[in-house]
Amino acid sequence: MTGFESPRFDVRGQARAALSGTLSVVTAGQLLSEGARSIGAGEAQCIDLAGVKGADSAGLALLIEWLSVAKSSGHALRYENIPTQLQQLAKLSDVEELLSGQAAA
Repeated sequence: MTGFESPRFDVRGQARAALSGTLSVVTAGQLLSEGARSIGAGEAQCIDLAGVKGADSAGLALLIEWLSVAKSSGHALRYENIPTQLQQLAKLSDVEELLSGQAAA
């Protein structure tokens, strides 16, 4: 992963949010609780990943954990504009259907 950009989780209204920056073992923990709160409250049912500049397996684990939070709280969650790097990690980890599908309520 080249470069580092501080992560941001921004709730945009209308149950939408955007994630940006670098998703790594260093940054995933910073985002976990913030995203989980918004997802659990139904404030983030669609997360745009276009601003993600890099990711490792911890970033992938973060996205999977958020799907679990959504399911357990009875909310739907889907990801838009999944970067190629995350798609490849998901495919290698045999979890691509989790990211491409939708967590049903």
